[in-house]
Amino acid sequence: MNKNIDSILVWLQVQGVEYGLRILGAIAILLIGLWVAKLLANLLRKVLEARKLDPMIVTFIYNIAKGALIAFVIVAAVQKLGIQTASFIAVVGAIGLAMSLALQGTLGNFASGVIMLVLRPFNKGDYIEGGGTSGSVEHIDIFATILNSPDNKRIIVPNGKLMNDVIVNYSTLATRRLDFTFGCSYSDDIPKVKTVLTRIASEDARFLKDPEPQVLVSELADSSVNLILRTWVKKEDYWPLTFETIEKVKLTFDQEGISIPFPQQDVHLTRN
Repeated sequence: MNKNIDSILVWLQVQGVEYGLRILGAIAILLIGLWVAKLLANLLRKVLEARKLDPMIVTFIYNIAKGALIAFVIVAAVQKLGIQTASFIAVVGAIGLAMSLALQGTLGNFASGVIMLVLRPFNKGDYIEGGGTSGSVEHIDIFATILNSPDNKRIIVPNGKLMNDVIVNYSTLATRRLDFTFGCSYSDDIPKVKTVLTRIASEDARFLKDPEPQVLVSELADSSVNLILRTWVKKEDYWPLTFETIEKVKLTFDQEGISIPFPQQDVHLTRN
């Protein structure tokens, strides 16, 4: 009986020492591993910040890297205790797969947001067209892009929809081409009309001289001869010149005796 008790005590001592060493080893792995994980994550963050990446991208990559390192440390500590982690990893993987399927649209918007923050097809303040809408970029979020319309409406566009559409950025380049179409009567003097339009463009310094403005006959329409005034302007002058030039052409045509035809219809009545 005493021998059995002694053997049990010896076994308990051996097992206690063994498991005690395992627990101490797991704690050491956990403490040192968490410290190293934090150190590596901070180092990665400094490298990304040195490359002048967007703060949102830096934070995102930092959190992903830190989470992955911490998960690796926890798995290593659990394995040190002698616990099999294969089934645990499989369960976590299954949960992750189910969540990714349930949040497919959200994850698509998230991935598109990361791509936009990296590629930068537009910046804050740019006027863009895409995703079936248009407006000035107010904020680029990780899931959606916020636009302000010209009539001061807040538009929230999912990043996935925006990235899967054609994006037109009206603010990237310094200049834009501004085309006007004006009609005159078939009885008007075409060279005179071209001279008047050329003069109007030359009198406003906001129309660029290079490339120089062009006046071209574009169409012989049903009731008018249509001419195009093609000019280049700075992007900030595009809309002011659009409205001001249309008004100025109408007033100048009136002064020069140039008529602007409008569709007419003759109705003939007959008596039986």
